Amino acid sequence: MFHTRQFTDAEQDAQGREDMLVGEPKVGKTSLIMSLVSEEFPTVVPYRAEEITIPADVTPERVPTHIVDYSEAEQTDEQLFQEISKANVICIVYSVNNKTSIEKLTVTFVKLLTHVSLINLSIVMVTSHWLPLINDNTDKDSRVPLILVGNKSDLVEHSSMETILPIMNRHSEIETCVECSAKNLKNISELFYYAQKAVLHPTGPLYCPEKKNMKLLCVKALTRIFKVSDLDNDGILNDNELNFFQRTSFNIPLESQALEDVKNVVRKNLSERSFLFLHTLFIQRGRHETTWTVLRRFGYDDDLELNQDYLFPRELKLPPDCTTELNHNAYLFLQSVFDKHDKPITNFSFHQDRDCALSPEEMKDLFDVFPYMPWGPDVHNTVCTNDQGWITYQGYLSQWTLTTYLDVQRCLEYMGYLGYSIVAEQESQAAGVTVTRDKKIDLQKKQTQRSVFRCNVFGDVGSGKSGFLQAFLGRNLMRQNTINEEQRSYYAISTTYVYGQEKYLLLHEVFPDFDYLSDDDLACDIVCLVYDASNPNSFEYCAKVFKSDLPEIKQIYGCTPLDFCRKHKMPPPQSFTCKTAAVPSKDIYTKLTTMAMYPHARLRCMCTCNRCTFCLCQNFLNSELLQTVRAKLYAVVLRRHVSKADLKSSTFWLRTSVGATVFAVLGFAMYRVLLKQR
Repeated sequence: MFHTRQFTDAEQDAQGREDMLVGEPKVGKTSLIMSLVSEEFPTVVPYRAEEITIPADVTPERVPTHIVDYSEAEQTDEQLFQEISKANVICIVYSVNNKTSIEKLTVTFVKLLTHVSLINLSIVMVTSHWLPLINDNTDKDSRVPLILVGNKSDLVEHSSMETILPIMNRHSEIETCVECSAKNLKNISELFYYAQKAVLHPTGPLYCPEKKNMKLLCVKALTRIFKVSDLDNDGILNDNELNFFQRTSFNIPLESQALEDVKNVVRKNLSERSFLFLHTLFIQRGRHETTWTVLRRFGYDDDLELNQDYLFPRELKLPPDCTTELNHNAYLFLQSVFDKHDKPITNFSFHQDRDCALSPEEMKDLFDVFPYMPWGPDVHNTVCTNDQGWITYQGYLSQWTLTTYLDVQRCLEYMGYLGYSIVAEQESQAAGVTVTRDKKIDLQKKQTQRSVFRCNVFGDVGSGKSGFLQAFLGRNLMRQNTINEEQRSYYAISTTYVYGQEKYLLLHEVFPDFDYLSDDDLACDIVCLVYDASNPNSFEYCAKVFKSDLPEIKQIYGCTPLDFCRKHKMPPPQSFTCKTAAVPSKDIYTKLTTMAMYPHARLRCMCTCNRCTFCLCQNFLNSELLQTVRAKLYAVVLRRHVSKADLKSSTFWLRTSVGATVFAVLGFAMYRVLLKQR
């Protein structure tokens, strides 16, 4: 018996595979092992060879192999079972010149095979007394591949394949059969190569020989691989996509002649159906290692499930008080995925541009590579949508940003399904995530490089928290009234601009019962206290949240909200309403983001008075003068549209000097204003 012990994936990488040889006495099991090791036929053959380890660097598949012999004279049934339970592959050896050996294989053995297949075992014994041992002690969920080995082919002129092939065709447990000779070393190396191949590239998980087609899990895996490789989502792999697939899977480009050969085989463009057909041919022609190479490159394990190490890379570590954000490369990848599925709309005789939103059909197509739908119906009330309720491009990126911030492991899983590491040619999905530095360092340095800021929204029941969140997504009260309560979201995320920089503001509606606030509820960059100005009791909750031992305010305890804010050095109350015909104003959200971004600045004025630092900076950055100057500088410096005559002109250099002086003076003035404001 030639067997390969079963280990976990980590153990297999470290310890290798174990092959075991079984068979009737005198068929040459031990001679095969000794001929392989010494490369010559042994003159003296012991009852049983010692366990032999073949190093990885001398095997074709680069995997260490442990070869175990079996001797009925020296080992008990219990020892046999222990070896079988550890085997990765079993070689059943018979003698081609012994009719009794073949008859036992074809009669007694076939009966045994039939019985074994009913309990999902692929272990073939030569004597029937092994059957009770297998039935009583073998794990029914295990499947060990088998190889039929006809030894002593040097003693006969005929082949036993006519007898063996029908057995092989009837039983999928048998991976292959080979005739060899330990005496003249015929096919000895091939035998052990096939044994390794049966373990590393088994046919069983891929193909059903009875039905002559691929199994469902294999079809699903290859379909996902096709969709990931179809970069333009047109249902066909063009020449560039085929080369990308070839380079990704096998690390070599596809030669032009090979490309033409592939097209000739499918007789048309390589569609999803043709892609599956090609892999069926590979498997049927014994080249299933090609299919396994593709599957493993795209993250699949031996059970055709995406590997946990692929979905959840271990190199990403999240220290305390740090957050996670997508980096530029990840956003570019997600943008390409959006563009890939945001299909142009064809309406009758004219062709419209893309609508920059994902319809339900496009959303389903995008997540077709997932084993489940990752976004629930509440996502439509979490991010921006168009008038039809479809998630817009901005809303799509916002949802990914939200997932990364709240649950980075889930984000890594989702990006793994989309094939980020494959398409972006990165080591793993972790390469698309940035771990921000500790917030304490941001406060010390009085600057931050973060792009996502969290605002927890507190308020009593009926104070308008949900409306405040939905208004951030551009929805007035009339549109909010159409929201299904079962699809309500306690998060809202979108972009704001702070001094010309695009930032994400994440609003989180906190449950009103502040006696049960969790650490997650309290972890944020800024707190927004919402109260109903028309309700005299509404502000009491805000005061208790801020400081639980405060006396009641004016309506109840003699202090107006404005006085309360002044007393505790807070910005003054900001009026807000979403009961408008148009889209609600976003000024308050920009101010919240500014405070979260610059907590050290303590901007106390949050009005639109055009006198405070915030207003002056915003007006200056948005001024037509600055935009014109910036456009001129861009044209001069970057595009180099400056003639030699201009460079020699004194007027040109005078204008340049004056412009630089004006910028320096304005910058110094703004710096003084900021210092004074702080």
